[in-house]
Amino acid sequence: MRLINNATYILLILALLGCSPTQDSAGTEAKSTVAPSAGKPEVTAIAEGAQTAGGANGMHFGPDGLLYMASVAASELIALDPETGDVKRRLGAGDGVVGPDDVAFAPDGAFYWTSIMTGEVAGFKADGSLVTAAQLTPGVNPITFSDDGRLFVSQCFFDDKLYELDPAGVKEPRLISDQLGPGCGLNGMDWGPDGRLYGPRWYVGEVVSFDVDKNTMRTEATGIAIPAAVKFDSKGRLHVLDTGLGQIIRIEGDTRTIVVQIQPGLDNFAFDDQDQIFVSSFVDGFVKRVEADGSLTTLLEGGMTGPAGLTIHGDDIIVADGMAVRGFDRNTGAPVPDKSAIALVDDMGGAINITADGDNLILTSWQFGGVRVWDPVKREVITSFTDYVQPVSAVRFAGEIVVAEHGKQRVVSSGDNPTTYAANLPAPTGLVVSGERLFVTDRSRGEILQIAEQGKPLTDPIVVVSGLDSPEGFAVLGDGFVVVEAALGHVTQIAADGSRTQLAALPPNTEEAGPQQPPSMQFDGVIADGRDVFVTNHSERKLYRIRLQ
Repeated sequence: MRLINNATYILLILALLGCSPTQDSAGTEAKSTVAPSAGKPEVTAIAEGAQTAGGANGMHFGPDGLLYMASVAASELIALDPETGDVKRRLGAGDGVVGPDDVAFAPDGAFYWTSIMTGEVAGFKADGSLVTAAQLTPGVNPITFSDDGRLFVSQCFFDDKLYELDPAGVKEPRLISDQLGPGCGLNGMDWGPDGRLYGPRWYVGEVVSFDVDKNTMRTEATGIAIPAAVKFDSKGRLHVLDTGLGQIIRIEGDTRTIVVQIQPGLDNFAFDDQDQIFVSSFVDGFVKRVEADGSLTTLLEGGMTGPAGLTIHGDDIIVADGMAVRGFDRNTGAPVPDKSAIALVDDMGGAINITADGDNLILTSWQFGGVRVWDPVKREVITSFTDYVQPVSAVRFAGEIVVAEHGKQRVVSSGDNPTTYAANLPAPTGLVVSGERLFVTDRSRGEILQIAEQGKPLTDPIVVVSGLDSPEGFAVLGDGFVVVEAALGHVTQIAADGSRTQLAALPPNTEEAGPQQPPSMQFDGVIADGRDVFVTNHSERKLYRIRLQ
């Protein structure tokens, strides 16, 4: 690795960049000619998201009458007053709760959750002590207890098995089925009045049930768009949440009744003791109560749940929001519906990062291992690359898609004969194109590196900036850079002489759930356009504009 004086290097090469088209870490073509900020920047939140961090996932009523909701991205369990929506209790990493996807209560009041990213199934026993029931592979998703206290979990999205677990964590997990794939075993599960365990098969569009002692499966319903959860009401009637259509459907024999129509992107639902329905959304992060007349009462407001990478597309800003992309007016922050989309409905796949690619967008999601070129007008995928291991960001450079691939610690191009631009980087994160130069941040090393010159990879990457704390998104700003130091929440301007100015202090980004994830698990992005710097903050679910003086 070649090292030279940071200030000298920036003076030599970045003095040429102020009048050149640049791409930020989200890949947006922009012209940034601003000088270092002379006065205090004006920091404004121009768009705000959901009331709580992360999407709203699994739900279950506790014996205390509160509605417990899991949030993977927020890494917490939230207990809500089902009447007012007031948050009465929060349990997070400090309590031993990490990335929960679903929650369930045992007959004695103990409650457990699944950590989808780490594979851990843990809980609090009735006496309040923390216990690990099992350490499985990532993907543990739905969880349920039988009336006699037996514990069952399945996997979805990262694996596809169904298990019975020992709540005490002493006995080894018992495999019930490994024939439920591809891609997902069961999602939100419940027990039927016939004593069988029911669950939906997300990618197959059907509901099945199991005799958990004989390990035998029976098909109960087919022809559902994307079944995400099943529950039974007090009358023993099967209800299915169809997240693809945004509906909850009651199935009685051959009769299907739409109980409520909400919107796509729903995650789970729960009945209270009066058979009133409460529903969550993993896309928008809301929790709603369905009233007797079919109307909806919002308990937790929705919106952006995990704003990450962002890009300028025409006159608008497009934000990658996990399972959605959202368009905002760059001046007012008003939503732009025509440039917003939901992964399940619009076939765009997940989006943790995003870059403009002419009229199209390049979407990156390490969770789903994919990089896609997406047409936002036709709402269809033009090209898809699925063989990357945890891609964190992608841009078009020298006519190719170039990817920061965390899983293989490299920056590499697509195509039949891929070009390696950098290797042996512990955490390649953001990418920036500036003319014929390509730069990358390494979050673990705290560096910005130049890895290409004149459209060709450098034999030995050059460390341009060092000594940063967890750099993620960055962009060329005038003759220097602006970078998000995510673990601090700092937006830092680096001038051509190497001097640094803190433009904003925002809440720190969420740390990764475990070593299986990139350290930039949620990614905080930044783009620069003239005297305006736009930055996402995942912890607050906000889009900020920093106007330099």
